[in-house]
Amino acid sequence: MARGNAERLDAAIEWLASDLFDALAGRVFDLIVSNPPYVPEADPHLAEGDVRFEPRTALAAGAEGLDAIRAIVAQAPAHLADGGWLLLEHGYDQGEAVPALLRGAGYAEVFMERDLAGLARVSGGRAN
Repeated sequence: MARGNAERLDAAIEWLASDLFDALAGRVFDLIVSNPPYVPEADPHLAEGDVRFEPRTALAAGAEGLDAIRAIVAQAPAHLADGGWLLLEHGYDQGEAVPALLRGAGYAEVFMERDLAGLARVSGGRAN
């Protein structure tokens, strides 16, 4: 679907398969945006509806759902230009934890945004 959208929009995209930053050695970006797995592994919603058919590794990330986010927060600075931004989608109940992880890792201008339903859904910060 992403390739089809890029073609339709005539967007110049470089497609890479990578486990987090493994395929990005030496590469630096002004912006990194991630929709990582963020659901706690024991969340009962994983057994309901359409998500039952999704690969569990695409959705669940540890007991608190923060394992992938912790890894991205820790590894992203090596791939962010000075002043570059890291933006992360996260669970509605992780609106305090994710900004705290960003602050703890030394990101500046840390923020959290809510979706149209008023739920905490995106956090980010600027690399120093």
